[in-house]
Amino acid sequence: MSVLNELYQQVILDHNKSPRNFRVMEGATKHVEGYNPLCGDHYTVYVKLDGDQIVDVSFEGAGCAISKASASVMSAMVKNHTVAEAEELFRDFHRLVKGELAGEEELERLGKLAAFAGVSEFPARVKCASLAWHTLHSALNTNETSISTE
Repeated sequence: MSVLNELYQQVILDHNKSPRNFRVMEGATKHVEGYNPLCGDHYTVYVKLDGDQIVDVSFEGAGCAISKASASVMSAMVKNHTVAEAEELFRDFHRLVKGELAGEEELERLGKLAAFAGVSEFPARVKCASLAWHTLHSALNTNETSISTE
């Protein structure tokens, strides 16, 4: 299992150092600012929709390695999926970081998201890992322009 944990750690470090889709998106259909007042993580998530299809996702802002890596993986995973598919990933990710998803098959199905399974061992970091996801969820389902983890 230590080899797997090392792989997961490498995914997080890689996405923190070289985040995917880290940019302001021109022509976004929606954008929402997300803020975690507990630790200061702050991101804006941009979404471009074509009907029910997520054509593009990007983000900008600053935060800890967990929050930035999570936003990066999220942006790469939901792009070119439907809103319903993104919402399913959101629910699975939230269950994962809360320690409610841990079966080997479930982790395998989640791909790179499984790298965040260890977050459940540090409850204070759950909000860090899920900030971008809650921000995306808000962008897809509300007319709010900002959210907070508090």
